[in-house]
Amino acid sequence: MKIGVPKEIKNHEYRVGLTPSSVAELVAAGHEVVVETQAGIGIDFEDADYQAVGATILPDAPAVFGAAEMIVKVKEPQAREIALLESRHVLFTYLHLAADKPQAEGLMKSGATCIAYETVTAPGGGLPLLKPMSEVAGRMSVQVGAHYLEKEQGGRGVLLGGVPGVAPARVAILGGGISGINAAQMAVGMRADVTIYDINMSRLAELDMFFSSQIKTAYASKAAIAAAVERAHLVIGAVLVPGAAAPKLVTREMLKSMKRGSVLVDIAIDQGGCFETSHATTHDDPVFEVDGVIHYCVANMPGAVARTSTFALNNATLPFAVKLANLGAEGAMRTDPHLAAGLNVYRGKIAYQAVADDLGLPFEAWSG
Repeated sequence: MKIGVPKEIKNHEYRVGLTPSSVAELVAAGHEVVVETQAGIGIDFEDADYQAVGATILPDAPAVFGAAEMIVKVKEPQAREIALLESRHVLFTYLHLAADKPQAEGLMKSGATCIAYETVTAPGGGLPLLKPMSEVAGRMSVQVGAHYLEKEQGGRGVLLGGVPGVAPARVAILGGGISGINAAQMAVGMRADVTIYDINMSRLAELDMFFSSQIKTAYASKAAIAAAVERAHLVIGAVLVPGAAAPKLVTREMLKSMKRGSVLVDIAIDQGGCFETSHATTHDDPVFEVDGVIHYCVANMPGAVARTSTFALNNATLPFAVKLANLGAEGAMRTDPHLAAGLNVYRGKIAYQAVADDLGLPFEAWSG
């Protein structure tokens, strides 16, 4: 199979779909890989690094899309990339369609087979291709939250861990999944006062055992979230409904109870955000203020640590990319139902129920 790796064009997105070592694996398996020139330059992968492992360098995205059968990316395709897709293409990348109807309609119109990293499942449960970026985003959320709590950034002027004689900042983490537990690990390490909220009591019990006395846990009722928001200095939204839009857990009304200079970090922004006042921002302009509360809602948070993120993502995606290349999309999905769970768009139809429901578009299951 011919596999294409275009350069990412989303704002400040320096990650790349395949590292040179991943290309080497695909080439060794008998496949041809074409890479857009400078695709990996943002994380110090030169064209020569790709050529050394057998890739062909092409001058631009149209050349890559024109030559390739499968396109491997990181972020959802932008409008000018969607225009390059054809029915013969397999697109393998993050899509997050539930919050992006124009993208969904563009992919449907292309006729391409579109497999989303974020809905591929694992035999033991979980979302293995979302997990590495959830880990990165969870850890980053505390880092950026601490930064924007600083007074010169417009924050309250609170040190996350406090100092002897001065209480630490209070951190509320909404969601005890992969992002939430990684956020908690960082916040605990910085000696903050941490509470994790979730609706899954089994998960809360696991977290209580894992962290012991280092954190508190609470059931995420509306009343509990309202109280948490009122007292917290930093609120991290880390909820996830696979493939679907995130629930709005924090309302505009709740913001009025928050301390001026408090910070909200919305990890769920790729899926529409879990704060009513959220809207996607970029690394160029990452924050905005509503009612005196700072919102950090960057839709590609892991892009800020692009080198770490690229390696972590490739560790997870490469086995699936090899399977797709070896067997073709339909053959690979027939042999692996967990990969088939990643199918979001197929032959002009939405093939993932939650996406169709959220966007009000017709759903048609892939028959296999």
